[in-house]
Order: sequence, then structure tokens, then C-alpha cells
Amino acid sequence: MLKEFKEFAMKGSLIDTAIAFVMGAAFAGVSTSFINGMFMPLVAMIFQVGDMSGMKLVLKDAVVDAAGKVTTPETAIMYGTFLGAVINFLIVAFIMFLVVKAMNKMKKEEPAPALVISSTDALLMEIRDGLKK
Repeated sequence: MLKEFKEFAMKGSLIDTAIAFVMGAAFAGVSTSFINGMFMPLVAMIFQVGDMSGMKLVLKDAVVDAAGKVTTPETAIMYGTFLGAVINFLIVAFIMFLVVKAMNKMKKEEPAPALVISSTDALLMEIRDGLKK
């Protein structure tokens, strides 16, 4: 059983999948850093809002007592973080599209095998063409 597991684990496709998973996780970290640190501040500046991750739709305001202590926290929909995640997804999906497109372009197209017609087939084709006339 251990031998079978070793053969399974050492298959090329499994190793390739593991490498792709690790590279994908690393790429996700890079893309998240790019989105949160460089892209979202530009979007926030264009739309003239502060930090986009802080954008929210307040459904119910927080209740504060006379001492300034929050007794009931606010209820809000945090759409800024969701917007950042959607933009992150779109950028990653577009880059993966470009990678797959480049990989498909790099693949060598194999020419179609030459059509070999047997003598019997050639004779049948000749008879068919004669009957059409």
C-alpha cells in the first residue's frame, strides 16, 4: 500500500498541481497586496472617498450612552471590502486568462495525419462518382 501511495504521489500531474497551488497562493498574496496598496487608493481618490475598505452602508447607527460608551454597535453593510475582493478576483481572472492564452499559443500545433485511402475505398469512390453522372 505504501508503494502504491508513493507511485501516486510521484506522478507528474500531482506534482504539477501542487506546484500550481503554491504558485497560486503566492500570486494571490501579490495581487491582494497590489489591489489594497496601490489600486484601491487610486480608485478611492477618483471617487473622492477615503479608504475604500471603510466604505459602508449604515443600516442602524450605534447607540452611545452619556459617558460616550457604545452600548449597541452600528449595523452596516461593508461593501468596500467586498468591492476590493471583486476587483482582486477580476484582475486575477484576467491574468490567468492571459497566461492560459499564452500557453495555448506556445503549444505546437501538430499537423493532421495524412488521409490514407485504401484501394477498396478509392474504387468505391470512383463507382459513387460514376453513378452521380
